[in-house]
Amino acid sequence: MTTTPSATSGIADDSAELLPIATGARTRAALRTLIRPDRGRAILGLGVLVGATAVGLLVQPLLGRIVDIVADGRPADALTLPVVLLLVVAVVQGVTTTLGLTQVARLGETVLARLREQFIERALQLPADRLERAGAGDLTARVTGDVARVAEAVRSALPEMARSVLAIVLTLGAMALLDVRFFLAALLAVPVQALTARWYVTRAVTVYADQRVANGAQQQQLLETIGGTVTVRGHRLEEQHTEKSAARSRRAVELTMRSVHLVLGFYARLHIAEYIGLAAVLVTGFFLVRDGSVSIGTATAAALYFHSLFGPVNAALVLLDDAQSAAAGLARLVGVTDIEESAVRLPHQRTGSTSEAAVTVDAVSHAYGPGRTVLHEVSLTLRAGEHVALVGTSGAGKSTLARLVAGVQQPTGGTVSVAEGKTAPSVVLVTQEVHVFTGTLADDLRLARPDATDADLRTALATVHALEWAEALPEGLATVVGEGGHRLDPARAQQLALARLVLADPPVAVLDEATAEAGSAGARTLERSAEAALAGRTALVVAHRLTQAVAADRIVVLEAGRVVESGTHDELRTADGPYAALWHAWSGSRAAPHL
Repeated sequence: MTTTPSATSGIADDSAELLPIATGARTRAALRTLIRPDRGRAILGLGVLVGATAVGLLVQPLLGRIVDIVADGRPADALTLPVVLLLVVAVVQGVTTTLGLTQVARLGETVLARLREQFIERALQLPADRLERAGAGDLTARVTGDVARVAEAVRSALPEMARSVLAIVLTLGAMALLDVRFFLAALLAVPVQALTARWYVTRAVTVYADQRVANGAQQQQLLETIGGTVTVRGHRLEEQHTEKSAARSRRAVELTMRSVHLVLGFYARLHIAEYIGLAAVLVTGFFLVRDGSVSIGTATAAALYFHSLFGPVNAALVLLDDAQSAAAGLARLVGVTDIEESAVRLPHQRTGSTSEAAVTVDAVSHAYGPGRTVLHEVSLTLRAGEHVALVGTSGAGKSTLARLVAGVQQPTGGTVSVAEGKTAPSVVLVTQEVHVFTGTLADDLRLARPDATDADLRTALATVHALEWAEALPEGLATVVGEGGHRLDPARAQQLALARLVLADPPVAVLDEATAEAGSAGARTLERSAEAALAGRTALVVAHRLTQAVAADRIVVLEAGRVVESGTHDELRTADGPYAALWHAWSGSRAAPHL
């Protein structure tokens, strides 16, 4: 069973070890790596957009030509050619722009999908204790808010940014071709725009990064409070948790308002730059026309060119807002995908030995942080086909040892070795926290073995005594279960998990209180299901009920993270040690109602 933060921990993640955030250089390098497989599409999209933008730049000279024709008093039929050319330009630009933006959008979606896959793959491999130290809110904020922000940027900001930058560069080049003095006049706006961008970026990076962290902390507090509602009410901590949630919310709102004021200041500075640039171009045009250096149409084209820059320049600078927010989210996603392999859950050491040992735990220790050691040099051997029950009081380290054997976590000391089997995976863990995936019952079962036939599914269900109720469902194996589907009670959900175990057919199975959720009524049924699922396998069972220990080949007693006893039920019961005390307390509590 996964350990979760206490409901009374309050602002526990103030000292939490948050998941890493990639540096700017590392984020850019990761982005290049993600794009590399689709370089051809990137070049094609960019090339088509360049062509579309270049064609669009013919609009201003054609309008200038029309102005000159009118100013010179020429016949109306002289307007036919420039008007027709304007229509052709509009059609060609529209088609090529659509094609280019489509390629850029496809590139962005492909890269985003690749990033998501890497993020999920690495997140699923992280040790449970690493996630617990970070807090559920941190990972939740990244997989929801950060992914959504990056996705939004990819779908809207990225194509628009590409088109805007191309339009700016090519338009300034066209102004230089008309007359270099128009180009120089337009550049008067650049210092204001550059200073505006620098002013914004230097502040936005920090604000948005802090905002994402604050949102994660807020979600963490809400998760802790809601998840521990019973404990919070039981200890009369409603006011304390409300204030902590309010403090987190105030911090998130404060950072949001800072970002709003930042954007307002950004826009105000952009308007000043526009005024300076347009005024400079118009004044330059006036003097050049007066001196006869250019025609009225040419001056008109230059003014229209600069005016057409309002859109792409403002869009590019405004998109810095989305870009900075997306960059902050991307850095948080890359930070997870870039976690060093040493920090990721590693597979078991595999041995090809022909010895009878199926699992060897050698001097294993594990700590969830400084001063939080839960296992102390535990050594344990499971022989092939042997069923070993782990018992002990709460906090003895049973679930931690089970997860280490299952490979869900990595020990901080010692090794766990599993004899190499014919199937993969070699070890399967079933806990009391069973998730029923949304989809048909058959699909849920096939998660364990995708190539299983319907006959295989029925055999697995029959093995764990679940076929009768499964076939009684409205549509049998085709019944939709999980979120929004047919609800399975805890006992049936657990049988479903045991059926998946049968289908996976691992040589070693680990059950961590896998029958604890059944309640007294379904306990015996689930225990029978578990016994059937474990038949023929090596098994390590964290015994929630000591009846499971009685049926085991051997019982190992943990106390404060150490093995204090090992033997059969009869041997330990007569030894008058810790197990005998547990058995006496447990059997006494069962007899009490009948006295």
